[in-house]
Amino acid sequence: MTETANQASFLTQGAFDRLQAELDELSGPGRTEIAKKIEAAREEGDLKENGGYHAAKEEQGKMEARIRQLTQLLETAIIGEKPADDGVVEPGMVVTVEMFGDKETFLLGSREITDESLNVFSEKSPIGAAVNGRKVGDTASYTAPNGKQIEVKILETTPYDV
Repeated sequence: MTETANQASFLTQGAFDRLQAELDELSGPGRTEIAKKIEAAREEGDLKENGGYHAAKEEQGKMEARIRQLTQLLETAIIGEKPADDGVVEPGMVVTVEMFGDKETFLLGSREITDESLNVFSEKSPIGAAVNGRKVGDTASYTAPNGKQIEVKILETTPYDV
C-alpha cells in the first residue's frame, strides 16, 4: 500500500459531493462573512476588551481548521469505487464480525459517510485498523479506550453498495 493509500479514506459519491459543497461554502462565502464580522468588531474599538472581535477570530480559526480537514480528506479520498469482493477487509467494505459472542456489522470508511442503516468506522479507528487487510475467518484484536484487549472474528465482507 502506498503512503497515499494509507492516508486515503473511502467516501461515497454522495458524501464527497456534500463535503465538497461544504468546502466551497466555507472557503468562499464563509470566509467573506467572517472577514466582515472581524472588520465590524474591529471598528468597535479597543481589541483587548472586544468580545465580538475575539469570538469572530475564534470562529475564523475553527472554520479554517475545517477547511484544512476537508481539503485533505477530499484530496486523498477514494470515491465510491467498490473494492473487489474477495473476502478481504478494506475501505468500502461492509464487515460483519463476532465480538463478545454477538454479531456487529459496519462499514469501513470515512466517518463523514452518513448511512442510517450502518455504523461507520474509519480504517484509522482501533477496530478499523485491526480488521483492515484481514480475511474472512481471521481473528484480530485491538485495545479499547478503557485499555481492555478486544478480540473480533471476521465473519463476512461485502462491497458497500453505493
